Amino acid sequence: MRVFAAKWIEGLVCLMAFASLALVPLAAQAAEEDPWEGFNRAIFRFNDTLDTYALKPLAQGYQTITPQFLEDGVHNVFNNVGDVGNLANNLLQGKIHDAGVDSSRLIFNTTFGLLGFFDVGTSMGLNRNDEDFGQTLGAWGIGSGPYLMLPFFGPSTVRDAPAMIPDSYLGPYPYIDHVPTRNVTRGVDVIDTRANLLSAEKMINGDKYVFIRNVYLQNREFKVQDGQVEDDF
Repeated sequence: MRVFAAKWIEGLVCLMAFASLALVPLAAQAAEEDPWEGFNRAIFRFNDTLDTYALKPLAQGYQTITPQFLEDGVHNVFNNVGDVGNLANNLLQGKIHDAGVDSSRLIFNTTFGLLGFFDVGTSMGLNRNDEDFGQTLGAWGIGSGPYLMLPFFGPSTVRDAPAMIPDSYLGPYPYIDHVPTRNVTRGVDVIDTRANLLSAEKMINGDKYVFIRNVYLQNREFKVQDGQVEDDF
């Protein structure tokens, strides 16, 4: 479920960074990037309905009853766990400096930050990286392929969808044997992720499907190229 929240609304994550950008691609480019639009729109409607009637209300309730310091702390804990994946993928991409930052963040946040509840790493100037195996494949020269909307998991591409499998083994859930603990942790993780994105929804305009698709694809290109993109958006 963590993957559902993260991938389904990854397009929303980058709205803050790209809110002022023009997201009007040429029709030919859209057809090339999204040749399965009919199928993707059907899956998008399913995901959007699930989010509207289940995930979003839970996230709103969580945000309403949870004190801000506790909400921030929970979010920091899950970010700290996510730094394991950042470290592994930076190593696979040969980004030694970034891998060193990831390692330092893990050490300081896990110890002095009480398992990551306090993000002391950022306070020390160790800014968090954002890497995954899809970006690693892109760095190795593998193209993204067509856009693909996955049920439950949300926006992806032919390259990024299978990349979620190795990424899942860099998280804690395959190694938590106690089922209730694993399920509760997953649930809190998903709701926390969704709650942190509630404020970004107001930036969506026009066709919601097209908007999220364009933002997702441009954001992925930006990440894979480490900001060195030819498109000026």
